[in-house]
Amino acid sequence: LGVQTEIEILSNPTEYPILDSATYPNTYKFLYAMRDEILNSGQLTYKNEFKWKLKIIHDDSTLNAFCTPGGYIFVYTGLIKYLDTEDQLAGVLGHEIAHADKRHSTEAMTKEYPLLITTSVSGLSKSTIAGFVTDLIRLGYSRDNEAEADAYSVVYLSKTKYKCSAGAGFFEKLIKDGMDPCGSNPLAKYTSTHPCPD
Repeated sequence: LGVQTEIEILSNPTEYPILDSATYPNTYKFLYAMRDEILNSGQLTYKNEFKWKLKIIHDDSTLNAFCTPGGYIFVYTGLIKYLDTEDQLAGVLGHEIAHADKRHSTEAMTKEYPLLITTSVSGLSKSTIAGFVTDLIRLGYSRDNEAEADAYSVVYLSKTKYKCSAGAGFFEKLIKDGMDPCGSNPLAKYTSTHPCPD
């Protein structure tokens, strides 16, 4: 499913304009070094089983990153430019790696699509796979999954050169910049999939 997701994303440059690694070798080298530091923390379950490939999506207005099954990591330029420190980026990267390593996407998809449990993905039609892929990218995780990904980012980073509290820096920056999704809505903490930044 991770391979199919990557194929679908790469075939849609309008929605996902990927920066070419040959054109931006230093940026990719920087992110891969960060990824390797996290992977070599000795804390991942699927370090050697997953691909852990990285792609950068050129969209300066999107503060996001995501990781699909099998460790296919996508980071938006908007997130990279928004963050203040390398540690904050490592915190977010650790969070996304945790989603894959703890198999949150697979768990969410099997709850949403029991068909995936009984059917080989390779036997499905291209349009069905494309639909799964689109949903996979947009499917939110449960609050428990988000909290677990935050916690494991701390665990991963505690064995690296990065501050293990680095992920908190991203949330602190959101709050400081008035982008706390829970700040203006007292009920948001009960309806949001991710725990409130504070």
